Amino acid sequence: QVQLVESGGGVVQAGGSLRLSCTASGLTFANYAMGWFRQVPGKERERVSCITWSSSSTYYADSVKGRFTASRDNAKKTLYLQMNSLKPEDTAMYYCAAASICSSMNTIQTQYWGQGTQVTVSS
Repeated sequence: QVQLVESGGGVVQAGGSLRLSCTASGLTFANYAMGWFRQVPGKERERVSCITWSSSSTYYADSVKGRFTASRDNAKKTLYLQMNSLKPEDTAMYYCAAASICSSMNTIQTQYWGQGTQVTVSS
């Protein structure tokens, strides 16, 4: 049974930082591209980042470029998202996701999802 478990969310003031983690089990982690999505109630789930299995490429939404950094440790089966210079508009539920490749990392083709961790940025 595949499980993706996120942690690290919380409440932070604008301009602050948080580091999210996602630990995987039940899958060969190194075989998957890993991504972060976020969703605000009433809005569509948005892809924030995707990192290839080898970490050779990382992709970001325009809204987070230069502020967020995704990384992974295949030996620990863990995905990270370092979030700096946080803004109130970053407030959302953040989800970890696994897909075969980053071009398939979307809400339809993503194969596995975590349960999410809430990030709240106060102004």
